[in-house]
Amino acid sequence: MAFSADEISVDAFLGGRLFIRQPKTGYRAATDPVLLAAACPALPNESVLDLGCGVGTAGLCLARRVEVALTGLEVQVDYAALARKNALENGIAMDVVEGNLADMPAELRARNFDHVITNPPFFSRGTKSEDAGRALARQEAVGLPVWIDSALRRLKPKGWLTLILTIDRLPEVIVSLQDRAGSLKIKPLSARAGRPAGRFLLCARKGGRAPTTLHNPLILHEGSEHEGDFDSYTKEARAILRDAQVIDF
Repeated sequence: MAFSADEISVDAFLGGRLFIRQPKTGYRAATDPVLLAAACPALPNESVLDLGCGVGTAGLCLARRVEVALTGLEVQVDYAALARKNALENGIAMDVVEGNLADMPAELRARNFDHVITNPPFFSRGTKSEDAGRALARQEAVGLPVWIDSALRRLKPKGWLTLILTIDRLPEVIVSLQDRAGSLKIKPLSARAGRPAGRFLLCARKGGRAPTTLHNPLILHEGSEHEGDFDSYTKEARAILRDAQVIDF
């Protein structure tokens, strides 16, 4: 069922360079898709698949920074419709395909891409949200190894997979990539200085053989704790989230 007008908000991303329609309740894009887009090493005119694209935020953030041939795959029909609308309203060409990554639509099985970007569901277990859209986005219905396998199958040789996940899933990601992708670049993400990383960004090259590199963490917020409802991003984080800067691995 499509969202009604009063169920949708229009939110600015990249300092107003992009405006995204998304549901007011359920899963809502925030910083993660912007960080994901900033970590993708895509060059002009390369092809990109946003796997599980939702309303299109990550792919559209990437396409606003660098001109790419953008495709999205989304299982939820109402989210896919919003992704198409967001692309159109932002003047960005994006082919949105509806389907399940575990049973890839034929039109995507016939294609390969220079890059796959993805923000898989963070949680493998726990109580599911009552909102169906949030539940599918946050808690996996398809196991992470299947998710990564689907991404790698869509990559060209030497293509790059870029993903963002919670730090507890890192061992599972590395095992799933073994013997298929290498040249790993890992960027921990910490909410504040002195705190353990809660999430990570990872770039992996299909067939890559370069050594794995663990980079300095990106610290997102100034100060030791949340002190009020205001923008407390660090200078580096603000440049990424507001000014469309790339993430320096």
